[in-house]
Amino acid sequence: MNTTALRYAEAERPLTEVIASLRDTDWDAPSPCEGWTARDVLTHIIDTQREFFAGRGLEVGDRPDPVRPAEAWKEHTARVAGILADDGVVSTAYEGYFGPTTVGETFEQFYIWDMFVHRWDIARSAGIDLKFSDGELDRIEAGADSFGDALYMDGVCADALAVAEDADRTTRVLARMGRNPAATV
Repeated sequence: MNTTALRYAEAERPLTEVIASLRDTDWDAPSPCEGWTARDVLTHIIDTQREFFAGRGLEVGDRPDPVRPAEAWKEHTARVAGILADDGVVSTAYEGYFGPTTVGETFEQFYIWDMFVHRWDIARSAGIDLKFSDGELDRIEAGADSFGDALYMDGVCADALAVAEDADRTTRVLARMGRNPAATV
């Protein structure tokens, strides 16, 4: 298994666990992403990954129906895992937003990073107090660092929030991405 496929699996498993834990009524609850429900967040993850692959000329099949989010996610992740298992695909070079890159590098930098961040959003919308591991926080911070000022472009993250100097690491990391773990949604 190549590195990108491995990292995808590492991000997919805990996100799938959160998705599977939501009740049907949780999917229409507001999320920390302004104006989005938990279903909207999951649909965003699926749609942006599909658009990325389609934009590289890769076949992604029919769009899974978000009416049944857990089933849509399962269908989507099976397709993505299949795409990422192809070493030729992940090593395909192209000119990305930040310069020359590969499909695998971009997928890791943004789309896998997005799965970690939005896992918290989906959990939070269902009232789940999600805790990140130190390794996950390292990956989230590294991803945020890689974007530079582009982190706060429209459609990426909201502006950073101020936090107390003694705030725990999770609070600091989430606040950097415009999320307030103390707020109710």
